Amino acid sequence: MTGDAAEFRSAALRKLVELFPDRVLHAHEQHGDATAVVPREDVLEVLQVLREDVDLDFDMLTDECGVDRDGHPERHERFEVVCHLYSTRRSHRLRVRIPVPESDPVIDSLTAIWKSANWFEREIWDMYGIRFRNHPDLRRLLLYDQFEGYPLRKDYPMTKRQPLVGPKN
Repeated sequence: MTGDAAEFRSAALRKLVELFPDRVLHAHEQHGDATAVVPREDVLEVLQVLREDVDLDFDMLTDECGVDRDGHPERHERFEVVCHLYSTRRSHRLRVRIPVPESDPVIDSLTAIWKSANWFEREIWDMYGIRFRNHPDLRRLLLYDQFEGYPLRKDYPMTKRQPLVGPKN
């Protein structure tokens, strides 16, 4: 990562960049949101430290979501998994973005770190087709098993008919 950790107002973002200077691909505080981009190969180790380090203490995964960045001018990869973290004891927040390539849309599950990742990851799988390695129950959450495709991908056709829904042609 380029730049100096001291430039960040967020103590959590500063410490993350100091702990992992070679693993944080990019960091910023646009609009007051402390954000770090971490490669998927390092996500478990980095997020485990974010949870266990006494100065960071991110004990709550408030959200985990998917993003299809197809067509975005600043994309690292087509997809991203975004984790929104909160420390209930320290009252600070951090967003961690993990780029996921379209050619291999797989990332390690965070369920071993935060149990709340279970349903978030099932929703991401259901809507974007990003698989979570070592997830305890990766199956559709919002759609039925015969549903074809991933409806939140930008290339999903708006007029696509599904096997069990819509008029019979």
